Amino acid sequence: MAQRKLIDARGAFCPGPLMELIATLKLIEIGDEIEVLSTDKGTAADVPEWVAKVGHEMVETVDHGDHWSVVVRKAK
Repeated sequence: MAQRKLIDARGAFCPGPLMELIATLKLIEIGDEIEVLSTDKGTAADVPEWVAKVGHEMVETVDHGDHWSVVVRKAK
């Protein structure tokens, strides 16, 4: 069964949240998801762009007002 990891990168600036996502993707199984919480609005654009480039899957991006929640599924 797929699992979901949480990265709380609120307060970190780009490229910190993306770097944490990349590091965590190496540790999880295909089909698992990672949710990144970030206060850096650049994360909402940078993560989907990177995910599309490397071939993983975007699940959702949600603006919670004071932070973003970006969920990525490992595809390979």
